[in-house]
Amino acid sequence: MSSRATPKVAVLMGGLSAEREVSLSSGCECAAALRGEGFDVTEIDAGLDLAAQLGDAAPDVAFNALHGRWGEDGCVQGLLEWMRIPYTHSGVLASALAMDKEKTKAAYVSAGLPVVESLLASAGDVRAGHVMAPPYVVKPNNEGSSVGVYLVEEGANGPPQLNADMPQIVMVERFVPGRELTVTVVDGRALTVTDILTDGWYDYDAKYVEGGSRHVVPADLPAEVFDACLDYAERAHQVLGCRGVSRTDFRWDEAQGLAGLILLETNSQPGMTPTSLAPEQAALSGMSFGQLCRWIVEDASCSR
Repeated sequence: MSSRATPKVAVLMGGLSAEREVSLSSGCECAAALRGEGFDVTEIDAGLDLAAQLGDAAPDVAFNALHGRWGEDGCVQGLLEWMRIPYTHSGVLASALAMDKEKTKAAYVSAGLPVVESLLASAGDVRAGHVMAPPYVVKPNNEGSSVGVYLVEEGANGPPQLNADMPQIVMVERFVPGRELTVTVVDGRALTVTDILTDGWYDYDAKYVEGGSRHVVPADLPAEVFDACLDYAERAHQVLGCRGVSRTDFRWDEAQGLAGLILLETNSQPGMTPTSLAPEQAALSGMSFGQLCRWIVEDASCSR
């Protein structure tokens, strides 16, 4: 951080990924909160000329509110390292690991964390026939926010007809029934557990369209499952090498008790609007949205 009285913060938002609109929303909310905390804030809609945009802005720190590819997968982090601009959230390696679902799972397994059966397959093979017995889920290996996710239900007549925007290689994952849970970790400490309630599949609209889902926080769970969620999220944060704020998502099959709890993925840059899951959990622990944004800026660094 700069020694000047009012540090200049560049909020990176928008970008080029499928999650552009979500990022614009996060960025605008964070910029407003940081101004409320007394920071000198510049908003940057990250384009192909991002290096020039950063050079013109000359910030003391970059608040990375980008989501999805290029902004969340180590690419922008590498640029910021090169330019020696301290930045928020995880570094290059942790960002790349957390965005790659297969490598994330390998890291989980190395730490003894429970995952579900999955495989990588070509989109062509997935369109041609079932590569796994239904029910299963098909999703890009390197996207978030349920972008491009297909649920193939038991008894499906044929394989999913993936659209042309899907990458050549996709992840096919056995579908796990049950409840959708999530845990935010701030500075290595898990905050609480949220139970996400929807009327159907927890897809992009359920996450971002008003009224698409309801949050029960803290979740009403058996103590051993609640505590396991906190423990697993902290261990996931650590094994991936995350810093700052992360959020780990779970599925829990109540019929199997603790054995029915599995990790889905870790988001190294969770959504950041006041009503997003991570700020909602922070608020429950006594940290306002503005205070959370300030802490994230003060945690910014390079080479970590």
